[in-house]
Amino acid sequence: MFERTPMIAGNWKMNLSVEEAVALTEAVGSGIGNVSDVEVLVAPPFTHLAAVKRAIDESRIFLAAQNMHSEMSGAYTGEISGRMLQQAGCTHVILGHSERRTLFGETSEVVNLKVRAASFLGLIPIICVGETLEERESDRTFEVIKEQLDVSMDNFRADQMMPTTTILAYEPVWAIGTGKTATPEQAEEVHQFIRLWIEKTFTSGVAAQVRILYGGSVKPENVKALMTEPDIDGALVGGASLKGDSFVPLIHYREA
Repeated sequence: MFERTPMIAGNWKMNLSVEEAVALTEAVGSGIGNVSDVEVLVAPPFTHLAAVKRAIDESRIFLAAQNMHSEMSGAYTGEISGRMLQQAGCTHVILGHSERRTLFGETSEVVNLKVRAASFLGLIPIICVGETLEERESDRTFEVIKEQLDVSMDNFRADQMMPTTTILAYEPVWAIGTGKTATPEQAEEVHQFIRLWIEKTFTSGVAAQVRILYGGSVKPENVKALMTEPDIDGALVGGASLKGDSFVPLIHYREA
């Protein structure tokens, strides 16, 4: 069985000053300690990327952006290209987050274009999918997830190739910022569905290697139970990633 390296990723959203972001990065860097079998990633606001990159220094932290445009350059006021992210030191980019989909009207077609651009540049996309409470209660979870996967990665499907470095994140919309968390069993059921989709769409080898993170009110109290599930390979964390005393324990989840 392929051993997938767990990842704990912090999505800082529109929070923290530059000074706070740098201090948090330094706290996380020193808090990693001897943990070498868990990858750590932070996604600050665009304006903080360069400062956070400097603060990362030699610590084992990956830098991600929270979004990007699908074009390399052009007349797109207020947008950021993948090349700009690379120049700021990013190796990863979060795409299709539920807040981008629900608050800003991003469709899976738009996400697909961004995924293609990121992959072309060598940025590792963290592609988010997830259902709303209404969709879950009407038993449409798997239908919604499949459609989001199909369309958000249509270019991968057309090429019949999905890079094994690609990261997926299951984020039930009803569990983001609400304090509600999918039970480990609920999360695993969807993660298992996603992995089977990868296997059917691509190959079993790709399915065995691609990491699937869970996002939705993950905190030190519930992370270990989630991480014991076989298809949950890490966490995409919001609120709990904004303070070192809640983010660092997530990295040390095995010790809880």
